[in-house]
Amino acid sequence: MMLAPAGASALVVGIADQKPDMFSDPLFASLQVQYARVAISWDAMEHDWERAEVDAWMDGARAAGVMPLVGFGHSRVDRRKLPTPSRLKYNFQRFRERYPWVDTFATWNEANHCGEPTCHRPQLVASYYRSLTRACPRCTILGAELLDMPNMATWVDQYQAHLGRQRSPRYWGLHNYLDANRMRTTGTRTLLGHTTGQIWFTETGGIVKRKKTKNTVAFPESAAHAATATRWVFDKLVPLSRRITRVYLYHWNATTGENWDSGLVDARGRARPALRVVRSEMKVLQKRRDAAARREAARG
Repeated sequence: MMLAPAGASALVVGIADQKPDMFSDPLFASLQVQYARVAISWDAMEHDWERAEVDAWMDGARAAGVMPLVGFGHSRVDRRKLPTPSRLKYNFQRFRERYPWVDTFATWNEANHCGEPTCHRPQLVASYYRSLTRACPRCTILGAELLDMPNMATWVDQYQAHLGRQRSPRYWGLHNYLDANRMRTTGTRTLLGHTTGQIWFTETGGIVKRKKTKNTVAFPESAAHAATATRWVFDKLVPLSRRITRVYLYHWNATTGENWDSGLVDARGRARPALRVVRSEMKVLQKRRDAAARREAARG
């Protein structure tokens, strides 16, 4: 099953997960996914242990024939420390030298989330975007990856104002967990209304279980709910606009003890109902691509 490249009329479906063992899972192989997303620290190339982790993920992706989307985010050494645009550019160039076959990136992960040091600094993230696009003009670079939170519209407006005459990003990432799990469309519509480029759901999906804290946003949680939320993504959110061109489901498999579980596969390696939703959707997409190919052949 071949998935359509970015920019084609058919939707692209991928998986977002940090764990390289995803690529050797027979269930993953059977899905024939060709796109995956990973988030790494902005300074990952500066530390041997992080480079080793990234190497493992990249090696797994390449061996599986999967094209990565790489999002940059906070340091795991000092979460609050932000790089200058030139230092991020330097680390980006080091990444490109190490993995020259990767050409799709997101400037900053969940940039408007106030657990991130970029929450009140959209202008800085805009400067990061400018630096990355100048460092690799041929790369596909998302302006930022955003959570569908109440501050998203203001954050995006300030970001774009800082770019001035530079063209606004052609691609944006959206983590629309609120829309998906509350069965609404508000956040996705908001980003569509405040941008003009393509929108990729670089993290989305239904929540099975989370560890609660006093500031945890309330959602329904269960494997059945996660399947319903995943169906909502495809049936209600993707059809909002032709500008929505990719969906990365987060994440592949649950791990015992983790504080977040939205896995398509449980901790014992068994498929959950949400995975059946994804399989069904991919079959529909494949039928559409086959029909488009037949029409094209008939015209030729």
